[in-house]
Amino acid sequence: MPGVSDLHSIGELARASGLTVSALRFYDSAGVLEPALVDPVTGYRWYTDEQIAPARLVAGLRRIGMPVPEIAAAVRAEPAAVHRLLDTHLRRLVDGLADARREVTRLRALVDPAQPATTTLLLTPADLAAAVDAVRFAVGADPELPMLSGVLLDVESDGVRLVATDRYRLALARAGADVDGPPVRVFVPVDLVDQLRPLLDAADAWPVRLTVAGADLHVAVAGRTLTGSALSYDFPDYRRLLRKAVGERPAARRIPVDVAALRAALADPAAPTVAREHDGEALAVTVLGVDDQGGLRLLPAADLGTDALRVGVNGGYLLDALDAAGAPQLVLELDGPVAPLAVRRPDDADTYSVLMPIRL
Repeated sequence: MPGVSDLHSIGELARASGLTVSALRFYDSAGVLEPALVDPVTGYRWYTDEQIAPARLVAGLRRIGMPVPEIAAAVRAEPAAVHRLLDTHLRRLVDGLADARREVTRLRALVDPAQPATTTLLLTPADLAAAVDAVRFAVGADPELPMLSGVLLDVESDGVRLVATDRYRLALARAGADVDGPPVRVFVPVDLVDQLRPLLDAADAWPVRLTVAGADLHVAVAGRTLTGSALSYDFPDYRRLLRKAVGERPAARRIPVDVAALRAALADPAAPTVAREHDGEALAVTVLGVDDQGGLRLLPAADLGTDALRVGVNGGYLLDALDAAGAPQLVLELDGPVAPLAVRRPDDADTYSVLMPIRL
């Protein structure tokens, strides 16, 4: 243990790192950056030369708003892991900025309800058809929840993200587009989506022109024009839902699956299920777990207590998600019995669905 003469006081470390003395005290109490020595009589904190660089790292991470648990992980991590934490936080900041811009646009319209700006998208029929197919299964059908009865089009500068949810599942896909006009969110009624979908197959190489002007929607495709009005409901904040439900889950097990084989296993009348009650009705729950080789397996009731990495889902919903993904190989992301199940395409990070777990 070095002597006090070889150490730096908390004030010296504050000046060297850019952190305030009170911040250093906070990060000590939080277990992020503990002093090398605390004088038992005076309570003074002392730090080594080797703690200057970590303190500067903490100061920088604090400036960009990284949460304290992630700062603590970064201080103790290898460089590659720190880069991953930075990438995750940067995506969070980008998402937050996009959300803020959309909210500012909405607020400007409230303050000055002038003629709404027009945004026009040009998309290929195949890309838009694939995106619609990836999310249509998750559109809500409950008449008491009309705010879920459509597909959200979240238009960005270079494309559009399609989102649908019925509370029990959430599906997302993205299509690239030439966008002329400001970013906009528009909640499209499912009836208009269903009218559009067959026209996309007949469009061949003709681009789809989608125009959004306030609540007015115009879609020109295959020589026809569809018109409609956006739903006036506020669609749930799906980005926040994703961050809470899925986010970046370093502990999650990612299991590659053959879709045809899994589909056959789920459709087999002898497939194991677990009986549970939901909203007063009996429900056969499909429980997914991991076998000895790291592959996916369907767990019978007798094995629930022996497999910690498991999740119960509605088997019919899982079949829908497999079909909607439109790929022969998928990756299922398991993170325990109370975490949602993510169904991902290995070749497309923007197309995936999330199934809410059923309590086992």
